[in-house]
Amino acid sequence: MEAHPLVTEYLRLGLAFDRLEEGFVDAYTGDPALRRAVQNAPAPQPRELARRAADLRAAVPDAGLSPQRAEFLDVHLRALQCSARKFAGDEIGFVEEVWAYFDVDIAPGDVADYRDAHRQMDEVLAGDGLLAERMAAHRKADEIPPERLSVCVEAFSSALRELVRARYPLPDHEHVTYEVVGDKPWSGFNYYLGNYHSRVAINSDLKQHMAHLPQLIAHESYPGHHTEHCRKEAGLVADGQAEQTLFLVNTPQCLMAEGLADLALRSVVGPGWGKWAQEIYADLGLRFDGERAERLSNASAKLLGVRQDAALLLHDRGRTHDEVAEFLQTWTLVTPDRARQSLRFLSSPLWRAYISTYVEGYRLLGGWLDRAVDADDRVDRFRRLLDEPLTPGAVRAAA
Repeated sequence: MEAHPLVTEYLRLGLAFDRLEEGFVDAYTGDPALRRAVQNAPAPQPRELARRAADLRAAVPDAGLSPQRAEFLDVHLRALQCSARKFAGDEIGFVEEVWAYFDVDIAPGDVADYRDAHRQMDEVLAGDGLLAERMAAHRKADEIPPERLSVCVEAFSSALRELVRARYPLPDHEHVTYEVVGDKPWSGFNYYLGNYHSRVAINSDLKQHMAHLPQLIAHESYPGHHTEHCRKEAGLVADGQAEQTLFLVNTPQCLMAEGLADLALRSVVGPGWGKWAQEIYADLGLRFDGERAERLSNASAKLLGVRQDAALLLHDRGRTHDEVAEFLQTWTLVTPDRARQSLRFLSSPLWRAYISTYVEGYRLLGGWLDRAVDADDRVDRFRRLLDEPLTPGAVRAAA
């Protein structure tokens, strides 16, 4: 099926950004000839890309597309116009940048929530010494032995895949390949390769923890990024919505995808995931207190906004790296090395605004899922996130 002419130009425009910053195109599963043509064209100029984005956006209302597709293209072209202006050197305020990319307004969190989180965490990790010291000791005890990481990854991937396929059917030949990598600013990353295959990289520089691994696998694979890509390829792309063959950094797609993925474990396993994980670890000969891990996770949930606050301090308030690292250590109770790792992500020109996808995506989509009238409605809402080209504005309207 031939793509709509405006959609083809959107794809051409989006692919050109990878010439400015490799990695801007997170995934592309469309016509390889179009990608080759963009790669072989003269180097794109940011000002020209900004102009093309504005022109295409102006053409969307008269393109004859469905309202849902038109809204999707409109907000994504707005995001690309902002990215092009950033590449051209324009000064754009951080809050405005986040709004243009992700269609959300951001503001600092409430320190009272962070204090309350620490109070609840203190109850879970009752004992002597500072909370930060007890947290460090807990994390150390929770580390997965490096030589056991691969078998743990495969065990959780298999268990989650079985649950997901029963609830959200996937093509028979879909699969995920896992690899361990280093020197990356993230904990894990999904590379969607098309034809229902993902490569998921797990960062060996960061100690992987038993409490976090089920969330990581759910986020990257089942029912997170991999599942979403597969179901959109089998549904929207097969139906002729070629714009869904392209997944771009710093667009509303990212906020929707990260919010969905961060809610993935809660959505497919639900409350009680700790005991569920404990049984899987027990089969592998590893001791894990699932109930305690789940209580600690619930207690620390109010710290969600800390890293976005850190980004605001760094990029909006002009604080130094040392001041922001200290802020992160104070509230997230991490080691100096872990705070610096977070700071590396927040300082990256490409990724600096991206933290808001996790914070605001979780809040927006989590709030919408929590308004479901019953368990079946919640399942259906999560299915819509997997299957439809929803935008943050569409979710706000539905709420």
